[in-house]
Amino acid sequence: MKAEILSVGTEILLGDIVNTNAQYISRELANLGINVYYETVVGDNPERLKAAYNFALSRADIVITTGGLGPTKDDLTKEIAAEYFNKKLILDNKSLEEIIKFFKKINRELSENNKKQAYFPEGCIIMENHNGTAPGCIIEENNKIAVLLPGPPKEMIPMLNEGVIPYLKKFQEGTLISKVLRITGIGESSVDNIIGYIIDRQLNPTVAPYAKDNEVILRLTAKANDEETAYKLIEPVEKEIRDKLGDINVYGIENQTIEEVVAKLLIDNKLTISMAESCTGGLLSGQLINYPGISSVFIEGAVTYSNAAKMARLKVKEDTLNKFGAVSRQCAAEMAEGMAKAAGTNIGVSTTGIAGPDGGTVEKPVGLVYVGLYINGVIKTKKLNLAGNRQKVRDRAVASTLDWLRRELIEYLSR
Repeated sequence: MKAEILSVGTEILLGDIVNTNAQYISRELANLGINVYYETVVGDNPERLKAAYNFALSRADIVITTGGLGPTKDDLTKEIAAEYFNKKLILDNKSLEEIIKFFKKINRELSENNKKQAYFPEGCIIMENHNGTAPGCIIEENNKIAVLLPGPPKEMIPMLNEGVIPYLKKFQEGTLISKVLRITGIGESSVDNIIGYIIDRQLNPTVAPYAKDNEVILRLTAKANDEETAYKLIEPVEKEIRDKLGDINVYGIENQTIEEVVAKLLIDNKLTISMAESCTGGLLSGQLINYPGISSVFIEGAVTYSNAAKMARLKVKEDTLNKFGAVSRQCAAEMAEGMAKAAGTNIGVSTTGIAGPDGGTVEKPVGLVYVGLYINGVIKTKKLNLAGNRQKVRDRAVASTLDWLRRELIEYLSR
């Protein structure tokens, strides 16, 4: 079964809002084994909307629309759908009652144009909107289906989950199961070079790679009669991928984050940590603190931006700064050790570098970052050469530091 997503709204075309609805709907349809081959965005124009309907329903079995169900004159999604299927718009009294109740609940007077939202193509399935005034509907005619959903995600997502997904399950052929592998430390091109032959030979399961900020995602998707069989199909392919990429590079699965993995290593092994940051300015500490429960091991974070702060708070030697500079392996090492000792932690992490756009030299260009790591008396440093603007350099420094910390923790704990 083929589906198409039709997002309605001039505000999307103008870039005023990001179209997150299409992403969410595509993911949910994939879980049902329904293929989405096209996604279209069209403005609030009756002729263009009518053409979009015609085109979409000529190549898909199901068209899911979002937006254009509001009370104003340019909200025409329902009207054009009724015209396409040659249906009359009929007042649904139950929907009107619910709209009236909604306005009373928020202490606002119902305007005449809001009644427009209670009219539906005759014979359609009406879906209540518990989070707004625009009910949705499903139209079935001549082996074609149109699903009309409101635009705001807070209204669209519940309606999709509560009304549309159960309805579409009757069209599901078998079970589609996906497993996500999250990879860091190697880029998308390297991943493609190493496991490209697996991607090329894919049939069932399929392997879909895509790059995100500072990581690569692999989605393995298998189709079978039941979940157990689907997971059994995924298992050998996942093992082969892990073997080829190196298990250490596959840091997590599904929705795991790098900070979650690092936090669990620290918490499970009762290793306390503190951080001293210069160029990252607190971003590194903030990333790790995203994980709930990290307070049991994260003791302190300090932004020691100036040389004076590095000397006073972390006991970095003045001679080190004079001889090697603040952006150096030596300074990073002393920062990490000084932070751990000042906070009384097992681990100390430091960052110092040149985020730009100014301040770089031939010897120390913009993007140069040194990371220091102290683990129970052992000190290591790592040099990073990062590209991008000031914010990108800082973000990439954080991602690289967390990944390096993860790898070093695994090595330390395996001894």
